[in-house]
Amino acid sequence: MPAAPSDTAPLPHPLRSRSFRLLLTGRTFSLLGDAAIPAALAIAVWEATGSASALALVLACAMVPKLLLLPLGGVVGDRFNARTVALTTDVVRCVTQLLVGVQLLSGEPSLWVIACAEVAGGAAGAFAMPTGSPLIKGTVAPESLQRANAAMSVAQSATRVGGPALAGTLILTVGAGWAFVLDAATFALSAALLAAVRVKRVPIPRRSLAADLKEGWQEVRSRDWYWTSLVAHSAWNGAAAVLMTLGPVIALTRLGGNATWLLFLQVGAVGVLVGALAADRVRPKRPVLTANLGLATYALPLLLLALPAPAPVTIAAYGIAQAGLGFLSPVWQTAVQEAIPAHALARVTSYDWLLSLAAMPVGYALAPLAASAWGPEVPLVAAASVVGCCCLATALVPGVRRFGTDR
Repeated sequence: MPAAPSDTAPLPHPLRSRSFRLLLTGRTFSLLGDAAIPAALAIAVWEATGSASALALVLACAMVPKLLLLPLGGVVGDRFNARTVALTTDVVRCVTQLLVGVQLLSGEPSLWVIACAEVAGGAAGAFAMPTGSPLIKGTVAPESLQRANAAMSVAQSATRVGGPALAGTLILTVGAGWAFVLDAATFALSAALLAAVRVKRVPIPRRSLAADLKEGWQEVRSRDWYWTSLVAHSAWNGAAAVLMTLGPVIALTRLGGNATWLLFLQVGAVGVLVGALAADRVRPKRPVLTANLGLATYALPLLLLALPAPAPVTIAAYGIAQAGLGFLSPVWQTAVQEAIPAHALARVTSYDWLLSLAAMPVGYALAPLAASAWGPEVPLVAAASVVGCCCLATALVPGVRRFGTDR
């Protein structure tokens, strides 16, 4: 992939803004708590029920309401102060995670109580996710947006590296329930810090819910660079679901076992961090095009797993692909924040999340079915072809090629 020209001139750092410092601190702690939850939840539900179906039920209880309510979350994020919405959802998620933690620590957890708590937490997440961009845009100067987004991505990447280690420590020493208690505490801290944040906002006129949803969708479909990139991003998420479903099987049976898969994931987490650090310094002249081409590298680990190639080569390819993701996230968020009117930003972001997340259950469902029928190589190669073609094809879109050249 040819390197895109870039401008590496230093820009004002967003940490000079007190409100952004508070926002970043709160988000870092809550992300660290969240990063410990997947491992703790899987182990806790398995120990309580001995059933993979029970774990699937709990995960679905968190995902389904999130998908259903995301567009409404975008409307709420634009109608009301994003800080107030985010603070409220932090409080709700503090309560739900504390409830799960208490259930697990009681020694006799109820699956239905945990499932209901996950429903409430997933619903709160649908309202929290669209507030991310408005909060950043409302707390830093326009010229500092990319560095602010990069700082958030670095924090998220670092917590992905440290979260599993934290989860393992808690699970092995005091029990999985304390991981949820810790997560509840981080949400409480985030809410307290948000209370001191000041966010600039552009209120929207009160209209019907349908009119607000329609206006948000019009902002998406009127920009060819945006909706075509969303197709590529959705393909990436679907391919990631295929890799996360079949990758462990390949690693465990053909590439050396548990240690290989754990190293695979750890190198990927480091790759995301490296990409985010690069985005803090590099401002591509064609940011959307550069970021989408970087995402196309995800086809490499999929193809190498299908062969399968030697473990070191596959792991290195996954690290490179994840670096592309780490670079894309802040660059894409900055492009959206600069191009989308502030009064519609939460709604546009909610459609972004909706299309991205909706592709993942499709990948989770189709990958094992295809692997059972034709072997894991077929869905891995198919996913590689889809993600590679969709991401590379955005280069044919005039808006993608032009975005940034006139700024």
